[in-house]
Amino acid sequence: MQSLVPHIEKAKKGDQAALSIILTKLEPVLRAFFISRIGRRPDVDDLVQNTLLRVHRGLSDLKDDTRLKAFAMKGAIYELQDFYRGRYKPKETLFDSDETPEIHSLDASAEEQMDVEYALSSLSPHAREIIELREYGYKYEEIADMVGSTEAAIKMQVKRAFERMKDALMAFLLWIAIPATFSR
Repeated sequence: MQSLVPHIEKAKKGDQAALSIILTKLEPVLRAFFISRIGRRPDVDDLVQNTLLRVHRGLSDLKDDTRLKAFAMKGAIYELQDFYRGRYKPKETLFDSDETPEIHSLDASAEEQMDVEYALSSLSPHAREIIELREYGYKYEEIADMVGSTEAAIKMQVKRAFERMKDALMAFLLWIAIPATFSR
C-alpha cells in the first residue's frame, strides 16, 4: 500500500482517477478479509462496497497516508460489527407474505400488464429515485446524503411511496376486476 501514497494526495484533492486506483487496490484486500471472517456469502459484496464507501468518505480524515490499509481495515471492522449486529437484513418488501393480494382470478394478459413499473409511474421523479436507491441496497442515511435530506425524511418518503404504489396497484386491480364482474 506504500505505492499508493502519491495517489492518496491526488484523491484528497479530488482526482477521481487516483481515487479509483486506491479503491481498486483495496477491494481484493477487503474481500479476502471478509471471506476469512464470514465465508463466501452474498453479503461479502455489500460489506466490501460499504467499506470502500467509508474509505472514500473518510479519506480526507486520513492523517498519515502510509496508514491507508489500517484506515481501511478499521472501516472493515466497523462494517463487520454492523453485520454481526444484524444491520444487513433482507430488503424491505411492499407486502408481508401473509398480506399479498390474491390475483388468481385475473386472466394471464392482465397479470402480465400489472407490474412494478406501473406502480413506479405513479411516483414523482424524486420519490422514484429514492425507491430505486433503496432497492439498490443503499441505507437511509446514505440516500439522505445523496439527495440532500435527512434520514427521517427519507424513511417517511419511502413509506409514502410504498403506500402510493400500493394504491396504484389496487386501483389497477379494481379497474381490471370491475369489467370482468359485469361481463359474467
